[in-house]
Amino acid sequence: MPVTIDPARVAELTEKQGALLDERTQESKRTYERASVHLSGGVASSYQLRDPWPIYLEGGEGCQVWDVDGNQLYDFHNGFGSMVQGHANKAIGDAIAARYPKGTHFAAPTEDSIAVSYELSKRFGLPKWRYVNSGSEATMDAIRVARAYTERDTVMKIFGSYHGHHDTVMVSIGIPFDQIGDRFNLASLPYGGGIPDSTVYMTVPVPFNDAEAMEVRIKALAAEGRLPACVIMEAAMMNLGVVLPEPGYLQAVRDITAKYGIVLIFDEVKTGLTIAAGGATELFGVTPDMVTLAKALGGGLPTGAIGGSEEVMSVIESEKVYQVGTYNGNPLGMAAARASLEKVLTPDAYVWLNHLSDRILSGCTEVIKKYDLPGYTVGLAAKGCVTFSSAKITDYTSFMANQNVELTELAWLWNMNHGIFMTPGREEEWTLSVAHTDAAIDAYIAAFDEMAYELTKP
Repeated sequence: MPVTIDPARVAELTEKQGALLDERTQESKRTYERASVHLSGGVASSYQLRDPWPIYLEGGEGCQVWDVDGNQLYDFHNGFGSMVQGHANKAIGDAIAARYPKGTHFAAPTEDSIAVSYELSKRFGLPKWRYVNSGSEATMDAIRVARAYTERDTVMKIFGSYHGHHDTVMVSIGIPFDQIGDRFNLASLPYGGGIPDSTVYMTVPVPFNDAEAMEVRIKALAAEGRLPACVIMEAAMMNLGVVLPEPGYLQAVRDITAKYGIVLIFDEVKTGLTIAAGGATELFGVTPDMVTLAKALGGGLPTGAIGGSEEVMSVIESEKVYQVGTYNGNPLGMAAARASLEKVLTPDAYVWLNHLSDRILSGCTEVIKKYDLPGYTVGLAAKGCVTFSSAKITDYTSFMANQNVELTELAWLWNMNHGIFMTPGREEEWTLSVAHTDAAIDAYIAAFDEMAYELTKP
């Protein structure tokens, strides 16, 4: 039986670790004061905020980063999963350096954009590709294509999943437990201000790992005369920490969407190339109608892509949909993506990532057993986490019912003070890189062991 973690002990350690981090990041404090004059909130994105000030980074190499105070840390954050290649990867750097003297932007196609499309088609089993510059653009364009192809407006998404910051998908994310609703009729609620009610109404959420609830909701929408244009979902894992699809779930979704003529979109912006050469399609053997990629695709440059079947992507080729963007297929981004695909994220790279994943998952599992902690480990290749819950998390409802916010906040502070740079927030998820070493994994496990000891000692 797992031990009960004393909330008072968590609070005590959090206070100490918070004070220690503040003491160690005084240059970040000064940078924040200077940045806040003209940079709204002192950051470039609200996801970079932290109280009392953000941690400002200065550089990174391989699997390590250092902040403006000179603190050096192993990077398990990796730019929200973008840097699976590691920082300052030589193959990518050489490709960018070779491209730069030839011109950095033309708003015209280049050879690298062709090569990348061939490689992505081979990996993901989808024949047609277009480029964008971010994950938000990728999901936005994919949904527009699906709407044009089906000539329908309604969008179905997974409750609690994030698919970028455009209005259509800023719905039913981060909702309090008491507002979730019944699994067969989950609430459509805006994620923050500025999202029109009409848009919220057209986006219908359903629970993850519940194919029955999805089909029930689809039938209800059909009866209302608004069958969905698409289902967009994080297929390989729901990014609440890491929540994996249950056996048979993805195939059931594929069968349901095919039955009702609904375009199935696998949003692999966060997963994709971090979990396998061909992402969820390769790992689970289920091919969607469309895939969205970004983050890790560009090897650190802002690059994204949408892939699709001949039928669905025909609306682009016929110009029924204008899929446009001045920086789409930017030469620097394409050079970086090509080098990453051909020289970095190779079969050997995934062998190494799986080796690292096995080590960190087994090491953290041993710590959990050693101290009888409430929790378990879960991961795929570069992605993984320790889930602080005795109950298995299968969807947003079970996540909200069982999450330990205070403990995950402590874990972030503890890691930051013990040489581990982690993704902030309640979803304590790591992203490994091909540059990570066994020593980096050992450091992570050691930090976790020390925290577990302090939490459970008499």
